[in-house]
Amino acid sequence: MGRDFIVPGQMITGSGALTMAEEILRGFGKKALIITDKVMIQLGNAAHVEEALKNQGIEYAIYSEIVGEPTDKMIENGLSMYLKEKCDFLIALGGGSPIDSMKAIGALATNGGKISDYMGKVIKVPTPPMAAIPTTAGTGSEATQFTIITDTKKDIKMLLKGQVLMPALAIIDPQFTMTAPPKITAATGLDALTHAIEAFTSRKAQPLSDTFALSAVKRIFAYLPVAFREGTDLMAREQMSIASLEAGIAFNNASVTIVHGMSRPIGALFHIAHGLSNAMLLKECLGFVLDGAYDRFGELGRAVGVATDLDSDEAASQNFLKAVETICRELETPSLEEYGINKQEFMGVVDKMALDAMDSGSPQNSRKELSKEDLEQIYRNLW
Repeated sequence: MGRDFIVPGQMITGSGALTMAEEILRGFGKKALIITDKVMIQLGNAAHVEEALKNQGIEYAIYSEIVGEPTDKMIENGLSMYLKEKCDFLIALGGGSPIDSMKAIGALATNGGKISDYMGKVIKVPTPPMAAIPTTAGTGSEATQFTIITDTKKDIKMLLKGQVLMPALAIIDPQFTMTAPPKITAATGLDALTHAIEAFTSRKAQPLSDTFALSAVKRIFAYLPVAFREGTDLMAREQMSIASLEAGIAFNNASVTIVHGMSRPIGALFHIAHGLSNAMLLKECLGFVLDGAYDRFGELGRAVGVATDLDSDEAASQNFLKAVETICRELETPSLEEYGINKQEFMGVVDKMALDAMDSGSPQNSRKELSKEDLEQIYRNLW
C-alpha cells in the first residue's frame, strides 16, 4: 500500500543556519510578522532574527504576546496585528507555542473565521509563507502539519491539522537552544522522546517514519542528559536539535498514541506544559500498552543498548521501559503531586479527561486496544 510522507519545504540545520536562510526569507515577501514571546526578546534571540531581516531589506512587526501554551484569544490578537501591519509572511521564533501560534494565525489569514471553526476538519487553503525557528529541542512543531490551540470557552485543547500548516522553511540553528534552562531542556527533550517512541509504536508507522523515529530515540538517550547537565555543550545541543526535528518528522507521518492523547486534557485543565505532562505519563502509559507491541518496544530496547538480540521481545521491552523511567528520573521529572496538583480536584475530572483523550483519536493509534475505562485507570495510577 502506498504511503504519503510529508516534510517541511526546506530544512537548514546546524550552526549558522539562520545566516544561510536569509536569502530564502527575502523570497517569502516584503513584510514579516515575527511571532514570539517576551523572553526571546529579553534573551536577545529576537534581535538575531531582526538583523537577518534587515540584512535583506525586509520589513517586520513583532507579536510577542504568546504566554504559555497558545489560546484562541492569542491567535485572534496575532491575526489582528498581521492584518493591521499588512504583513505577507510569518516567522515563528520560540518553542512549540509560538510555532503553533504561527500556523493558526497563518490559517486564519487565508481561511477566515475563528480557529475553533476548524476543530475536527482538515485545513486546506494555503497559508502565507511560514518559517519556523525553534529555540527548544523537543516539540518538533517545525516539522508537522499540526497545531494545538486551547479553546478557552470549552476548556479543551484543539488538535488542528492540514498539510498547508507545514512550514515552508525550518531553520534548526542550535545557537537558539543554548539559552534554554535545564527544566525546559528536560521537558522539551522528553517531549521529543515521546514523539519518537509513539511514532515507532503507532499503528500508522511506516518504514520512513521508523527510520527517523529510531534515529531520534538513539540521539535523545545519548545527548539529552548531557544537554540537561551541561547546557553550553554545543554538540549535545546540536544533536538534540536534530533529534527533535527527526521526531517531529516521524510523528507527523505516523501520528502519536496514548501518551499525547492523555496529556492534552491534563494540560488544558491543569495548565501543565505539554512536554512535562507527557513526561509525567510515560511510565504508566507505556507500561500499560507494552504487551500490545513487544516487538516494537523490544526493537527500541535494542536500539538504545539495554537489550541484545539474545533477549526476547518481552524482556527487551521491559528493559526499554526501565530505561525510560531512568532517564525521566535523571531529568528530575516531578509527579503530579510534586508539581502541586490537588489530588481531589484531579480525581474529580478523570471521567472528562478520559473522554476528551478518547475523542482526540490518539489513543486508538496504540497497537493495544484501549477503552475509556482503561484511560481512567491510568489517570488514577498516576497517584
